[in-house]
Amino acid sequence: MKKILTICAAFAFSAAAFAQDPAEAIDAAAQAIAGAPDTPEVVVKPNYWTNSLKTNINVNQTGLTNWAAGGDNTYTMSGYVDGNANYKKDKVFFNNRLQLNYGFIYADSKPIFQKNTDQIKFESKYGRNIKDKWSLTADFTFISQFTDGYNYKTPGADLITKYGGASATNLDELTMDQQKAAWKDARVVKSGFLSPANATLGLGVGYVPNKWLSMNFAPLTGGLKMVTNPTLRKNYGMDILPKYAEMADDDPEKVAAIADGSAYKQAQFELGAQFKADVKLVINDNLSANSQLILFSNYLKNPQNLRVNWDNRIDWKLTKLFTLTIVTNLIYDDTILIADEAGIAKQRIQFKEAIGFGFSYTITNKK
Repeated sequence: MKKILTICAAFAFSAAAFAQDPAEAIDAAAQAIAGAPDTPEVVVKPNYWTNSLKTNINVNQTGLTNWAAGGDNTYTMSGYVDGNANYKKDKVFFNNRLQLNYGFIYADSKPIFQKNTDQIKFESKYGRNIKDKWSLTADFTFISQFTDGYNYKTPGADLITKYGGASATNLDELTMDQQKAAWKDARVVKSGFLSPANATLGLGVGYVPNKWLSMNFAPLTGGLKMVTNPTLRKNYGMDILPKYAEMADDDPEKVAAIADGSAYKQAQFELGAQFKADVKLVINDNLSANSQLILFSNYLKNPQNLRVNWDNRIDWKLTKLFTLTIVTNLIYDDTILIADEAGIAKQRIQFKEAIGFGFSYTITNKK
């Protein structure tokens, strides 16, 4: 800034020199330059954070009128938020990611809102690069959901009679409000907020061979598994409390506590090893894919049985604001018992897939 003022003053007083004594002009110019303010240069502080926020809303509707082939009028809606805040300075990095996913479906045949997707997933990783593509890391993961999830069973004759009276024999004879009440009574809760919830903190090493693949192995991982709803604790593999474990199986108090779930722990500690692999592919400006595989082995209970969480997501941007999304989730946990239609509960592979079309918008900042 001082240089610019100097040049301007020189031009101004050079012009004035034609109209007055040269010596006087030189003295005046020198005084003007000496009196010019010295404006310090603005120093831009480096920004070590990069942030991004991606939102996606999908809406689908099917309407049938006199449709001979049959079917059901349905309405579905889901929302997805993916927020990232990453820090990088020299050899130190701190990466954070929050994913929120929730959706529901409404069908005329079941006149109540049914949840079809629900997830809270937070990941945070702090690390320090030690050699080329390797780093020492502390990795934290928390997974749960927002609201209760249900198994929607068709209301039986007892519920039809309860809401429609002794003369009612089927659901169609009930009013819409009565049908809603019957469906709500028939449903069976299967999950809820913090039922279950899994939190893990692992110390280990990270390896990033290229820009699209990162892996982390934490041989020392502490985990906390929570199930706050007593009725769900047995099916989610919670250990029985020592008080009830010492009782005889036919003890009335133990039988009652097992029936209502109060005999089982609300939270239990796990110690094991965790492996996490993340794949992030950007095919072009319109097509991207993400995949994450998490494997966990509990040293304290059946370490040979791995807990598996495998999530995949493909986003195909059709226009600037509209995206086709394909999502799959696979879970296997040998501590979770899942009953089939016959009521037989055992360990099973859980799988979910969803295809949606909707509005998508991403906000990012650069360093």
